[in-house]
Amino acid sequence: MKWQIKYYSPKLEEEILSLPDGLLARYLRLTDLMFEFGSNLGMPHTKPLDGGLFELRVKSKEGIARVFFCTKIGKKIIMLHSFVKKSQKTPKKELRLAKTRMSEVIKDDTF
Repeated sequence: MKWQIKYYSPKLEEEILSLPDGLLARYLRLTDLMFEFGSNLGMPHTKPLDGGLFELRVKSKEGIARVFFCTKIGKKIIMLHSFVKKSQKTPKKELRLAKTRMSEVIKDDTF
């Protein structure tokens, strides 16, 4: 059984699909790999954070984007939040939002 990728909301999916062309192409390539091999692509593509939260590290000539995700039983990868990086460190508010969404997803059996 192959992995599935789901999105926290249709709005998030739209945000990701409206990334600049280079970032979107890289995102799509990495998600193709995730469909086949799962969520743990390893550095520099994916990085485990804490408590089951991971980040997909997307980089192109247009800049750097991060997509936070978690996994659920049944080979499901749930994309939680995305943003384009403008500084070296990941802003705490972006991380907080991803963690909040992850806790909602874990409690919700519809994902």
